[in-house]
Amino acid sequence: MDQLPKIESLLFVSGENGLTSDELATLLEIDRETLDYQLLRLKKRYENDQSSGLQLVTINHHYQLVTKPQFAEIIKQYAQSPFAQKLTQASLETLAIIAYQQPVTRLTIDDIRGVNSNGMIQKLEQRDLIKIVGKQESPGRPNLYGVTDYFYQYFGLNSLEEMPDLSTLLQKTNDEDQLFE
Repeated sequence: MDQLPKIESLLFVSGENGLTSDELATLLEIDRETLDYQLLRLKKRYENDQSSGLQLVTINHHYQLVTKPQFAEIIKQYAQSPFAQKLTQASLETLAIIAYQQPVTRLTIDDIRGVNSNGMIQKLEQRDLIKIVGKQESPGRPNLYGVTDYFYQYFGLNSLEEMPDLSTLLQKTNDEDQLFE
């Protein structure tokens, strides 16, 4: 049986970790010389196949399947799309603060969360869920953040009035905390 489909399958499931020659040879139960030949065949096949978006690379002695450089822009678009990423708890927390408090500065967000929110703000801006809506009239003129039209679309809202009432949410949280005391 041809080794190429096996190598391809193993490299696919290994993802960004990849596999070393020794790991591949052990898994496939073949000698290194045979493996090197098979890897060269696979590399050449991807290089010559214009209908494939993949290539075989070696990074730090690990073989990996990666996308060809000419597809970088479409991969970037995917990575920034809502299809690629779910919102983490930290990003949802930051987004909720911005939605309920807007316009709001990063320092105010940091004070409410108790941690630096710079990274979360950048991620939310990249995903087009928040934007800079102005500058605060204070020393340093910090940015003021608010939600975007895409925020409404993403959460299926027509306006902020459709968001749950914050006082109701806070009361539910307090009630739950009292249950565990």
